[in-house]
Amino acid sequence: MPRIEPLSAPYEQPVAHYLAATMPPGQEPIKLFRTLAVNLEMASAMIPWARHELGRSLAISLREREIVIDRTCALCGCEYEWGVHVARFGQRADLSQAQVRSLAFGSAADPCWDSEAERLLIRVTDELHERSDVSSGLWDDLTHHYSHAQLLDIVMLCGWYHAISFVGNASGVGLEPGAPTFADCAAAPVERPPAG
Repeated sequence: MPRIEPLSAPYEQPVAHYLAATMPPGQEPIKLFRTLAVNLEMASAMIPWARHELGRSLAISLREREIVIDRTCALCGCEYEWGVHVARFGQRADLSQAQVRSLAFGSAADPCWDSEAERLLIRVTDELHERSDVSSGLWDDLTHHYSHAQLLDIVMLCGWYHAISFVGNASGVGLEPGAPTFADCAAAPVERPPAG
């Protein structure tokens, strides 16, 4: 049961305007946005930042963005937001089933990661979650793959999805229909590389 009930249609005009700004045309607003709309001033203030985090102005690629988001949400135990991102962006980010599972349950050392830069994204997300900081050695390694502008986006993206995870978990947002769960991910068959 949600602790904060998401708003439901028919929406008052200011709420309808906010919800229309959060979703592509013709798509129903997700539960998180309908929950945030309970505090319309706060929710409206979040829109420009959310557009940056999920838009083309972000200094990292969609795939890199989704690695950070999926890992952050999994570390926070926010099955709701993790499931939304895996369902909506996992394929577009070209994340394999093994990589989705790794982001939820594994580590940067898992064999499904063949890119050093992507392994570093997982490591920095882990360190930010565990320490609220990045060790000097990891920062140095990151600077071989990412500019300072990109690193600022990575750190802020991780922090933003901590906040989103806090809202999802604390308000008890229910899962979206059709979104994968952690259990689905854990139960999915492991992809095996071809024998060679």
